[in-house]
Amino acid sequence: MSKTIAVIPGDGIGPEIMDATIRCLDALDCGLVYDYVEAGMVALDKLGDLLPEATVDAIAKHKVALKGPLTTPIGGGFTSINVTLRRKFDLYANVRPAISFPGTKARYENIDIITVRENTEGAYLAEGQTLSEDGQVAQSIIRNTRKGSERIVRYAFEMARSKGRKKITAVHKANIMKTSSGLFLNVAREVAKEYADIEFNEMIVDNTCMQLVMNPYQFDVIVTTNLFGDILSDLCAGLVGGLGLAPGANIGAEAAIFEAVHGSAPDIAGQKKANPCALLLAAADMLDHLDMVAKGTRLRNAIRETIDARDRVTPDLGGKGTTDTFADALVERIRASA
Repeated sequence: MSKTIAVIPGDGIGPEIMDATIRCLDALDCGLVYDYVEAGMVALDKLGDLLPEATVDAIAKHKVALKGPLTTPIGGGFTSINVTLRRKFDLYANVRPAISFPGTKARYENIDIITVRENTEGAYLAEGQTLSEDGQVAQSIIRNTRKGSERIVRYAFEMARSKGRKKITAVHKANIMKTSSGLFLNVAREVAKEYADIEFNEMIVDNTCMQLVMNPYQFDVIVTTNLFGDILSDLCAGLVGGLGLAPGANIGAEAAIFEAVHGSAPDIAGQKKANPCALLLAAADMLDHLDMVAKGTRLRNAIRETIDARDRVTPDLGGKGTTDTFADALVERIRASA
């Protein structure tokens, strides 16, 4: 049975890494059909819109999208495309795995941490941001809700249970931000009582940063609010070699968008130097979401084996290969594992 997904190749290196990823998905024989749509600078140049209505309609229709990196122009009143997509589809859960792979520049071996970040409220609300007329005072509102806090914490516990995870750490700053962060923490404590099979821990965000650097093995799943999750997920990416190995998923009740979280790297676009791993790992997470867990595992295994062997990998991974030769090596391993 086939499944159609929306595919947004993206800007800069996006089309190159998307091509490598699609080749691997095809080698897995997933039965996927691709509806290619556009967003970002490519869409702005062609259609005069960073996020065309046809792209929004395709995501709404297919419920699942695979997205390459997009560029939002600086200034000119342009709103972040990623933020717009999260709001349009209420993609409240941002899920960022950090997994170490042998043969990379990872700071640690055997890291496997998932950060679950609330994606729609908190400190990133556009509403309530003001600057005084004299330019001397800036103000921003942090708004957390009981509903938003409960659904992200519950999502983290349900995900942990489904993946066999044993521990969740709720990260907060309730000692200082007693209302906004305090509400999140109180809700997390309430929800945790319903999941006796999963260990629950709570930690202040600044201590979490220090503990992640000193002993990341104490963490399994982290759940937190928008701003803290944005920071911590990048910190975790640094533990395993950087954003080139960092996939992301934005998940809501009606749609899910899987993406490479790094930028579009226009300085190397078209040179076939781009490492496709972040988007490949996002595609593996997408397969899990589509109940193709075995195929997602095969893709991750192929990535792990190829990087470890330094077989035709890109220069950032210590090889002399290209985006295309990296994909060649992955496809060979995927087919051999069938």
